[in-house]
Amino acid sequence: MAEETTCPYSKTNPYLATLAVRSRANAPESQKETVHLEIDLGDSGLVYKSGDSLGVYPRNADKLVDAVLKAYKFTGDESVTLPKATAATTLRAALTTELALGAITKKFVQFVHDNAACDCDKAKLAEVLGNADPVAQKAWIDARHVLDLGEEFPSVKCDAQAFAEQLRKLAPRLYSISSSPRFVGKDKVHLTVAVVRYETNGRARDGVCSTFLGEYAPVGAPALPVFVANSHFGPPADLNAPMIMVGPGTGIAPFRSFVQDRAAQGAKGKNWLFFGDQRVKTDFLYQAEWEKALADGLLTRLDCAWSRDQDYKIYVQDKIREAGAEVWKWLNDEGGYFFICGDAKRMAKDVEAALLEIFKTHGGLDDAGAADKLKALKAEGRYQKDVY
Repeated sequence: MAEETTCPYSKTNPYLATLAVRSRANAPESQKETVHLEIDLGDSGLVYKSGDSLGVYPRNADKLVDAVLKAYKFTGDESVTLPKATAATTLRAALTTELALGAITKKFVQFVHDNAACDCDKAKLAEVLGNADPVAQKAWIDARHVLDLGEEFPSVKCDAQAFAEQLRKLAPRLYSISSSPRFVGKDKVHLTVAVVRYETNGRARDGVCSTFLGEYAPVGAPALPVFVANSHFGPPADLNAPMIMVGPGTGIAPFRSFVQDRAAQGAKGKNWLFFGDQRVKTDFLYQAEWEKALADGLLTRLDCAWSRDQDYKIYVQDKIREAGAEVWKWLNDEGGYFFICGDAKRMAKDVEAALLEIFKTHGGLDDAGAADKLKALKAEGRYQKDVY
């Protein structure tokens, strides 16, 4: 019997995958920018299952690297040695693929202060560092990135090695996989990514990894450093068990994978999807796929919440409450599973609150009983969250 080979690729040794397809997942006139990505894993040996995430190492945009080099008066050819590196590299290369150029720390402000040649710059930075109001100080720091300090305090002049040592390592980002290897093939993986764009300190900002994936990562070339991050989040092993999925926005990603997985296995369990976004005409991600799944009977029920299509906001938790009696039946009488993916700060909490209300309204439980019911579902693995 042949010995199993271990995949050589991991978080510490990512595989250079090929971005094969990049397409917009919502309409061009949408207020959101979401991309569908298809990535070729080649013969890497990387293995994933439904519910897992793909880790992606981004690179900083060339225009940002150029601006930072200019602001701090570097050419980019300076030699620097990074922690754990076996050899020196150029500052430009380090800033492009190894070091984070986003949010700064109080320690970085201190570094700029110490290397400012102008008394005026030193005084302004000393005022920030000495601010007795920690909230105001944090707000000032949080509004600025590495580039801002170099431009706001132009007298700063520092050694390239010292500068590199002040910057944090550029960390990988994890994205919920939106495909099943049983359905698309073991050498393919799909992602559904919201491209992040925002503004602080009067400057437009781009999410480092989301814009890398959504805009300037090359298509058709092995230039995407990736690894698989395994998860305990995944569809029921029991192919006959009912499954309720709540995934507004890009929270839809793993549930596309779940349904594909069940389709590939010929599962008989019922599938119910709650999806929500701003507008049905512009933001119904994978609309054709879901409508076909519904028509084919693969998807038993589809409830959508569109927050901007009427004068009042409708969210997934509202749709869950409306369907409370049926939700209770699936979970309590039929042994169903309940999954949530997406925003942890508000959506997931609001959905959980709606679920507790359903347990009381349709299950006749008091507050303690509803809490115990939810606790029991968690213990049985029938209530799972993948939130961020």
